Amino acid sequence: MANYEKLTEKLVDWIRNKVRDAHAKGAVVGLSGGIDSSVTAVLCKKAFPDSTLGIIMPCYSNPQDEEDARLVAETFDIPYKVVHLEKTFDALRDAIGGTEKLSQDNLALANIKPRLRMTTLYYFASLYNALVVGTDNRSELTVGYFTKYGDGGIDLAPLGNLVKTQVRELARHLGIPERIITKAPSAGLWENQTDEAEMGITYEELDHYILTGEAEPRVKEVVDRLHARSLHKLQPPPIPNFGVE
Repeated sequence: MANYEKLTEKLVDWIRNKVRDAHAKGAVVGLSGGIDSSVTAVLCKKAFPDSTLGIIMPCYSNPQDEEDARLVAETFDIPYKVVHLEKTFDALRDAIGGTEKLSQDNLALANIKPRLRMTTLYYFASLYNALVVGTDNRSELTVGYFTKYGDGGIDLAPLGNLVKTQVRELARHLGIPERIITKAPSAGLWENQTDEAEMGITYEELDHYILTGEAEPRVKEVVDRLHARSLHKLQPPPIPNFGVE
């Protein structure tokens, strides 16, 4: 049986050491109201009880998400700020001539939202000499289910070696409210958007394949295709290995 108490201790130590290695003083976490951000924020609070800051960033989001984010912050005594990004989003959309509505068919527009959040998080991280602690898990990283330089624009990824189902168990160990653990995972890119509907597979199917290498042909095809298409997201920008001769 997995020892989530020991895992918690190791992750808290890891976060604390990584932040200190960077000569920073604390952590900034985006609070989305989802399970990954909730777990990450609680781990950061344990690592830095007096210097963890949560940022809630509504941007044409489901109001329930903000309510859930506030619930986590208040339950675990995590200081937080609410930064509304709707006007900023509208201004940028108008400036670039984007008149389309937010939808799965317009990822170019939808991905502005996580990139605005990234910019906001780094503002506060710089202000308080903190690191931006990301919420990406192993499942999302495997298939590239994150926005490059958006929610992928972070300093640390403490959940990066845990698949989604393991994050759920860790959440229960930490005492995350059950309504957050059981809600449908969503990046909040457009109305009624969910992770699993967008990927075309469930997290259980994805996690089983990651952990065992076994999957139905349909699942294997989806995961392998998404992984291959998103490898560039996990690598630094290529630099030529030659110069002036």
